[in-house]
Amino acid sequence: MQIELNKPETHKDLFTRVGPFIWINLLIAFVLMASTCPSCFLSLEGLRQIFPDFAFSFCISSALSYGGTVIIRWLDRKIPWVVYPFGRLFATVGIYMAYSFVVSFVFVFVFAWLTGQLAIQNIPWGEIFRLTAFPMQVALIIMAIFTTWSWLGEWRKSAVEAERLKAERFASQYQSLKDQLNPHFLFNSLNVLTNLVYEDADRSAAFIQKLSKIYRYVLEVQQEELVSLEKELDFAKNFLDLQKIRFEENLQFRMKEEKGQQFYLPPLSLQLLLENAIKHNVASKENPLFIDIRQKGNELWVSNTLQLKNQVEESSTGIGLENILKRYKLLNAKAPTIKKGESEFLVILPLIKIEQ
Repeated sequence: MQIELNKPETHKDLFTRVGPFIWINLLIAFVLMASTCPSCFLSLEGLRQIFPDFAFSFCISSALSYGGTVIIRWLDRKIPWVVYPFGRLFATVGIYMAYSFVVSFVFVFVFAWLTGQLAIQNIPWGEIFRLTAFPMQVALIIMAIFTTWSWLGEWRKSAVEAERLKAERFASQYQSLKDQLNPHFLFNSLNVLTNLVYEDADRSAAFIQKLSKIYRYVLEVQQEELVSLEKELDFAKNFLDLQKIRFEENLQFRMKEEKGQQFYLPPLSLQLLLENAIKHNVASKENPLFIDIRQKGNELWVSNTLQLKNQVEESSTGIGLENILKRYKLLNAKAPTIKKGESEFLVILPLIKIEQ
């Protein structure tokens, strides 16, 4: 495909810009004439009488509007509102009012000369200065409109840019947190597999098969901000089945989901909670570790029996709960609740509902 650069402006493009400009200034001239002589619009003679003043109002309004547009665009490049708010205000007022005075004076002078109201030999400068007062009042109104329009445009542009940067920062932070999960999960799994290989070849083979299924899910959700509760619970079941290959009856779990509404949560949140529960608690024949996952309305309650080991494993990286809390914060969602009792550790994950 060949892209044509510097495409010349067509008549249609020109009209879309010039047409509204003309109509707006015609409207301004009409309002000015209607405010000074409303009865003049009721007869043909009255229209003839005010036509020169109407033409003068249209021409000076067009000059002031066009000049205001050029000045505003120039100042937007040189003195942005966001960087120099007070300097921009003073520059806008000073430059535009100086421009308006010169334009008004020239138009009044030319209009008076064309209509025979002055002679070159005897120019009433004082009267001309007095007649520029009304165009200057119009210029003040136009300046206020242009200033407000320019400031709002700059503010909107800055707000959009700030939101874009915020979204990019959010995506970067969120992706950074999710990237921690992949090596963390793999590292722990390989540690378990290393020990299991020497104990039981059949169990280690089953562990590898389960691990491949789980790791496939981990790769699938790496780019997702949210996953459905159903998928996350399926993953949790596979994860716990994988751990049971290692712990057998020393690890027990129960899961209960309420069917109906579709809820979401950050991906792999359950993996981190389950890893923490297994990592920090004793799971033995005398003291089996029991994990309970159940949905209660728009919350997911994840609890485990609290039977802490004497020492925390050295391989702990401290990601766990902090990772989950940060991801919920970045999603602007309600923060999870953490409760530690004498015999139970409970984390309540708020479930997120996406409005269609």
